[in-house]
Amino acid sequence: MSIFGGKESNVFDTIEDHLEVVKKTLESFRKLMEAYLNGDLEGAKALEEEVSKLESEADSLRRNIELMLYEGAFLPVSRGDYVRLSELVDQVADAAESAAHVLILAKPKVPDELKDEIMRLVDLAIETYDVLMGAVKALNRDVDEALKLAKATEDKEEEADRVEYRVKAETFESETITTYGKLIWNQVLTKIGDIADRAEDASDQVMLMAIKRRG
Repeated sequence: MSIFGGKESNVFDTIEDHLEVVKKTLESFRKLMEAYLNGDLEGAKALEEEVSKLESEADSLRRNIELMLYEGAFLPVSRGDYVRLSELVDQVADAAESAAHVLILAKPKVPDELKDEIMRLVDLAIETYDVLMGAVKALNRDVDEALKLAKATEDKEEEADRVEYRVKAETFESETITTYGKLIWNQVLTKIGDIADRAEDASDQVMLMAIKRRG
């Protein structure tokens, strides 16, 4: 049950809409990665457009949240926290869009031996965001649950970080990937890792807000 009402409930509804659109952005990005790794460049290009469209939709929802806050939802002392949270969540979609752009623009050759590991990193990044979604939603009903899930987001991000490091190491050690390919894949892998990193940044904000609410 919500612990807020009125304008605050409307803000939470929009926050949940924002969370869902960011999730759809990540789902489209995953499809893009899968298509590219399987040699479907045209399909990947089409999905790049979808990722960009969804990121723009997420950005519009973020601005709506900010407008609602500035129009009087929540006490002034809390508004900045929610603005910051919406910005951090939005950066998750930004990271996915950035990774998609680098991949499609640079078109590095696919390292067949690393396909599974690359997709493992993508999945862990998305899983990190999924845990964050739960943490943000819990702010509206149970701050203890929000804190628990914020910590779980950090744990998942650390797992993603370990996989990112391992795949990068394998990329640079490969004798079949060109120097150009290594440089581009390093950028792409970093940006995929940024999805998890930005989710973890948002979880820090959730933790701060939950602690404040507990008093």
